Amino acid sequence: MENKYILFFDEITMKDLPSVGGKNASLGEMIHHLKQESINVPMGFALTAFSYWTFIEHNNLKNKIEFLLEKRKNKKASLKIIGKAIRKLILKGKFPKEIEDEIKKAYLKLSKIYNLKNTDVAIRSSATAEDLPTASFAGQLESFFNVKNFKNVLKKCIHCYASLFTDRAIVYREEKGFEHLKIALSVGIQKMIRS
Repeated sequence: MENKYILFFDEITMKDLPSVGGKNASLGEMIHHLKQESINVPMGFALTAFSYWTFIEHNNLKNKIEFLLEKRKNKKASLKIIGKAIRKLILKGKFPKEIEDEIKKAYLKLSKIYNLKNTDVAIRSSATAEDLPTASFAGQLESFFNVKNFKNVLKKCIHCYASLFTDRAIVYREEKGFEHLKIALSVGIQKMIRS
């Protein structure tokens, strides 16, 4: 698959798992199958792992995160201090213009599908290692609901990225033997529906 920043759910299948994580790949598959049965599922799109890595590179975060994680490994700082410092670095980051433009275009397209200027969306994290047989990040990463307007969508996507470094997520990766900077995050942005 070519490097894309965004994929709409109706473009995603399980073959995209490395790029969009288990949660988003499953949503894509579900939409494909249910569409054939004329069952509507709220539409949305995913920021790919490529978007995550581009964000990390654009903000020069890799070496800073590695440095902080090394301090933890050498027991020079507590998990609480290291996790908070990494999240703070990520939350200060900005999307490169090309990704910001892609998110805006996709969000406006999604809003237009529902005949709204600013549709309300759910924003969910989907780790690229989420559905490995030995891994389950379920419940460890952030999700946000009823998010409206483009600027808030951008902000919550970055909050999802930061949630990859909650204390709980850091410990989980260490216990499972996953390298922290080998796991990426995809973010799913899906139209909210009222039950």
